[in-house]
Amino acid sequence: MHNTGSDMIAELETKGVSRRDFVKVCTIAAGAVGLPAWAGEKMAETVETAKRKPSVIWLHFQECTGCTESLLRTSHPDLGALILDLISVDYHETLAAAAGYQIEKSLEDATRENKGKYVLVVEGAIPVKENGIYCRVAGKTAVETVKRYAADAAAVIAIGSCASWGGVPSASPNPTGASGVSAVLGRTVLTLPGCPANPYNLLGTVLQYATFGTLPKLDEKGRPEFAYKRVIHDDCPRRAHFDNGRFAKQFGDEGHRQGWCLYQLGCKGPQTHANCSLLDYCETPGAWPIGIGHPCVGCTEQGIGFNVPIGVNLPIERPTAPMAYPGIHPEHGVVSASPVAVGVGGAVIGALVGAAVVASKKLSAEDSRKE
Repeated sequence: MHNTGSDMIAELETKGVSRRDFVKVCTIAAGAVGLPAWAGEKMAETVETAKRKPSVIWLHFQECTGCTESLLRTSHPDLGALILDLISVDYHETLAAAAGYQIEKSLEDATRENKGKYVLVVEGAIPVKENGIYCRVAGKTAVETVKRYAADAAAVIAIGSCASWGGVPSASPNPTGASGVSAVLGRTVLTLPGCPANPYNLLGTVLQYATFGTLPKLDEKGRPEFAYKRVIHDDCPRRAHFDNGRFAKQFGDEGHRQGWCLYQLGCKGPQTHANCSLLDYCETPGAWPIGIGHPCVGCTEQGIGFNVPIGVNLPIERPTAPMAYPGIHPEHGVVSASPVAVGVGGAVIGALVGAAVVASKKLSAEDSRKE
């Protein structure tokens, strides 16, 4: 569990993972958190020379273990195995061979030996109603456990939507009072919402902390901006169809078969902050809802995911201008309050902004000549 970095590299080579593959994964992880390529090499170097790997305590509460499962099912190379080699997971109920008093002892030992240094990862919502009786592990409620081990952690990470804001367990009427880690602790923690969260977002965050002693820049909800600053709609591979007014009307129709925009089928991409369209799940291109022809359900967004029905459209409040400005031809020859109109509006706004910039530069140049 506490092998040195050099031992870890040797062990990876016996599994058919070269140092080049190892550095590649670190580089991808660095890119995921918005760091340059050299940061990936620095991460690999830090792991190789470290006397001990970063300690991670992983707690489970109200959830389906989907975030753990997605981490273990990556491949090319086996990201799950690499993550477990890059960090020291000193407590994880799903992965532990021990049980009962033995696993509880490993938790106490790990937190005592790494007090103030370990990273606490929480997967699953925390029920707060009826004094937290709806979730107990080893005789302790989830509320008691998360508060106890968060107090001595160097950093706290809520992985998945359940831990971030309540997720599936918090869907109406939320009988257990399922809540996110931040709400229970009463302070901001780093959250990685998603159902499940992308493993690379977690790996990049942990390695950045282990290498540089810093966490990524967070937004007001504790989400790393590198992954959650933009909405899926901004970078959706079907965005060109939206801008051209091409929408699938129902599953299986001609537009749906040709990969047209899914907005009219209830896609929540315009309201959902995540990097799903930019970072493949489990190294498999297209392995996400929109990639397989299903609308985004907004699983990262509190108040949308598991609350708004899949087929319900939501308004696009702040449409971004497209990268190009293709011609739009509405079905009835007029621009109305429809998704097509939104596309046109984005193009017009973009054109006006561009014209304003050009005009201001021209005026500035003329003023300079007059002087």
